Amino acid sequence: MSLPIWSRGAQAAAALLISLAGGLLPAQVTTKVDLHAERLGAVSRQIWELAEVGYKEQKSSALLQEELRRAGFSVESGTGGIPTAFVATYGTGKPVIGLMAEYDALPGLSQEDTPQRAPRQANAPGHGCGHNLLGAGSVLAAIALKEQGFRGTLKVFGTPAEEGGGGKVYMIRAGAFAGVDAVLAWHPGDANQASLRTTLANITAKFRFRGVAAHAAVNPEQGRSALDAVMLFNHAIDLLREHVPQETRLHYIITQGGVAPNVVPDFAEVYVYARHPSMKVLDNVWSRIEKAAAGAALATETRQEMAIQSAVYNMLPNDALAALYDRHLRVLGGIQYGAGEKEFAAKLRTTLFAEPELALGSEARIQPIAQGAGAGSTDAADVSWVVPTSELSVATFAPGIPFHSWQSTACAGMSIGRKGMVLAAKVLALTAMDLFTEPAQLTAVRQAFDQRRAGFAYQSRLPQDAKPPLNYRDSK
Repeated sequence: MSLPIWSRGAQAAAALLISLAGGLLPAQVTTKVDLHAERLGAVSRQIWELAEVGYKEQKSSALLQEELRRAGFSVESGTGGIPTAFVATYGTGKPVIGLMAEYDALPGLSQEDTPQRAPRQANAPGHGCGHNLLGAGSVLAAIALKEQGFRGTLKVFGTPAEEGGGGKVYMIRAGAFAGVDAVLAWHPGDANQASLRTTLANITAKFRFRGVAAHAAVNPEQGRSALDAVMLFNHAIDLLREHVPQETRLHYIITQGGVAPNVVPDFAEVYVYARHPSMKVLDNVWSRIEKAAAGAALATETRQEMAIQSAVYNMLPNDALAALYDRHLRVLGGIQYGAGEKEFAAKLRTTLFAEPELALGSEARIQPIAQGAGAGSTDAADVSWVVPTSELSVATFAPGIPFHSWQSTACAGMSIGRKGMVLAAKVLALTAMDLFTEPAQLTAVRQAFDQRRAGFAYQSRLPQDAKPPLNYRDSK
């Protein structure tokens, strides 16, 4: 499970980087990434095998914390009342540059690192969004930066439960990002590109209905079905789809619908997501969802309660950071794969329902800076409204492989994913060195942030008394 050494083409790109920068510093930091790449690649594989879901990433978080402590970082864990959150710090003074690490897996996506569907464990979690690579890659960049040396402070934010748990929102509330000048982030994907895309604001909640149990055949009139309430509520959401702005996304799962067909269910629960590019528009959509839940309870004579699980903003892009990412991506170049990796990717692509837009091999190229609105949601967006932040996309999946799939889990556990992780670490390290060594770059980042935010005051949609939903992956 070793990582391939740089090719001659990559070494030529490094020489170009030296000439562009006018010195040895950038090439040195990327070389330091290479020195630790195999070890952190092994860590990413360990986290992939652990596949711990949001707020339960005890071992995954501990692995990253141990790597940072060993490298000389001071590490504080339990940030914001979250056992698996941490903040690692090295250095003193300004500027303060942050790197973002995530490490939560997704339910039901367990998969071997093979191009055929083969769960490692039936119905178990898997890293279908590549967060095993994300966390290890950011730590890899941090260790390289520490060894390179800089003037200022470097922080690594270990942020649990990105997948619907809103971990970063609670860390913001705890003051974890106070005083930080810029946050550099990346995310696994199927293309190499900087981004000026926004994301979808997202509010999620578990709606719980409580009724009265009774024998479903002998005396059903004595029962009040919580499942009926859930089904009526879901039908109202389905009808609502016609009467919301077209960019809206509404989806749900029934997490509990009863225990036996011959018992009128006295408890049922549905987990609902609502998304839109604008939080202001989403507020109105969510209000209508709450009314639908109240109506379903009224119609079925049940009681209803709502437990907000997460609420995250749309991403605020940063033009200056995206430009730095793009510059370093183009100097470093894309990713080259061997014959075995190409065969693996080709087989994976045959399992898709539609022909991918990106051609096999496009991961070797750098795509134009992404524009417009993306279709996903992330709690990294909340950070982007309080600290200048940008998220880089690097190909860790074969082109066209969808997020949150067994196919992406397979890629995240093998060399295709790890090669992308190393490229991401290099871009993050180079961009951080820009901000540490060139005050004008940091000024441009702040100006881009202020211009896009335009006086906006961030206010989370989470209730003020909300606490991290540490068991949000469980059903009540």
